[in-house]
Amino acid sequence: MKLFNTLTKSKDEFKPLDENEVKMYVCGITPYDTTHLGHAFTYTAFDVLYRFLDAQGYQINYTQNVTDIDDDILKKAKQVKKDWQELGTFWTDKYVADMKTLNNVPPTHYVKATETIPTIIAIIRKLDDDNMAYAKNGNVYYRVSKNPDYGKISAYTREQMITLSKERGANPSDPNKEDPLDFILWQKSLPGEPSWDSPWGKGRPGWHIECSAMIYKFLGAQIDIHGGGSDLIYPHHESEIAQSEQFTGKHPFSQFWMHTGAVMYEGEKMSKSLGNLVMVSELLKTYSANAIKYVLLSHHYRIPWEYRQKELDAAQRAMDTIEETIKAKPMSPGSDTSIWMQQFTDALADDLDTPKALGTIIELVEEQNANPTATNQETLMDMAEVLGFRTE
Repeated sequence: MKLFNTLTKSKDEFKPLDENEVKMYVCGITPYDTTHLGHAFTYTAFDVLYRFLDAQGYQINYTQNVTDIDDDILKKAKQVKKDWQELGTFWTDKYVADMKTLNNVPPTHYVKATETIPTIIAIIRKLDDDNMAYAKNGNVYYRVSKNPDYGKISAYTREQMITLSKERGANPSDPNKEDPLDFILWQKSLPGEPSWDSPWGKGRPGWHIECSAMIYKFLGAQIDIHGGGSDLIYPHHESEIAQSEQFTGKHPFSQFWMHTGAVMYEGEKMSKSLGNLVMVSELLKTYSANAIKYVLLSHHYRIPWEYRQKELDAAQRAMDTIEETIKAKPMSPGSDTSIWMQQFTDALADDLDTPKALGTIIELVEEQNANPTATNQETLMDMAEVLGFRTE
């Protein structure tokens, strides 16, 4: 199996650290305005990866997080005049329900950032002891200048990183910083904001340190696969790598970094900030979960694409045919479908090529319908299960 590794910028052969277990972490939601099609694209891609690895005989320890405390969630809670915890619980429950409807396997560990505060503090304390962090006016920052590898996954110039960090929630002009690229590990809470006790005073964790802590607590010092949307490469994943590798001494922190392409709508990236969201719950009023999943999987996980309703209409027709074919008569052995299954497996083993895997299913459906004596249903059901379709 080969997967494209953002860290090496190449397709690399996948071999887990432990031959029997795969440790996988995927950055989860900030719980408000979920679940839009961009969310579904990312988590469905990793659901297929989970299912495919499982079909190959691996045990998968899969952790996904909820960023239930950060600037965005506090800002949204203030806008809608709700308690931040109440808001987070409502949207987290909504997301979990949508994933269940789409038949995505729940993670082994589904963790809130606020459940990992002691681990967060322990990591920051060691970074501080190692002179990789510094405290200023109640905030604690990671000292990027002490890490010559900073920038190795994004490959951006210093100027590009400063620009992107400003666009993506950081403040390069923060007067407490020694360097505009230094990122916050712990920040002093403002009056009325939630806070936790720490060696640096009452405050709350920075965004990047939350994921490092959850990975360390639930998966260990080194993992096999780290995933998320491509917009997380910088500064989030860049910063995760820096702090985790300094804390654990393990290089690389994650063997593989996998990133999904953006989903576009009306010419722009689907995002909460722009408000151009296509919500899964709204689509489910008209289309089946299988049809929605079909659209998602008809696009390679790394390639950006634009949502169009006509594509969903076509997906519904295709799924209706697939489901009817599978249920046409009782499954029984007989036809030799090993070539089809090998083609299907080869597609997924080549950087999770779900469009090609779907193409194999369509070809096998066409053969079945052209030859009523064929008995391909069992193989079709096996393929559908790996892609996460419901067939019963």
